[in-house]
Amino acid sequence: MFTVLVDLTVHPDRIDEFVDAIGANSRASLREEPGCLRFDVHRRVDDPTRFVLHEVYVDEDAFRVAHREAPHYARWREAAARCVVDGGHVNTFATPLFPADITAGEVSA
Repeated sequence: MFTVLVDLTVHPDRIDEFVDAIGANSRASLREEPGCLRFDVHRRVDDPTRFVLHEVYVDEDAFRVAHREAPHYARWREAAARCVVDGGHVNTFATPLFPADITAGEVSA
């Protein structure tokens, strides 16, 4: 398994556009990419312009190839270019320590 943790800072006047775009991307990733096991979107409670994505894929290729080549990802990148503050995008790559504890396909409330 391969995990991507993404920290994003969004322009305050672009939050609604960002939320629509990341919602469409996360849902399409789960529906259309067999290698995407989880795609959770979180908003920080201490700063409403900051978001954290928690994505889990079956392997690194499912993220780097299948996910990044998906049409919904291209649409997401266009929206992110408008919404995310310059320098406000940080990816952290990891592998789950307890992969058996991960349940595929659940959507966080």
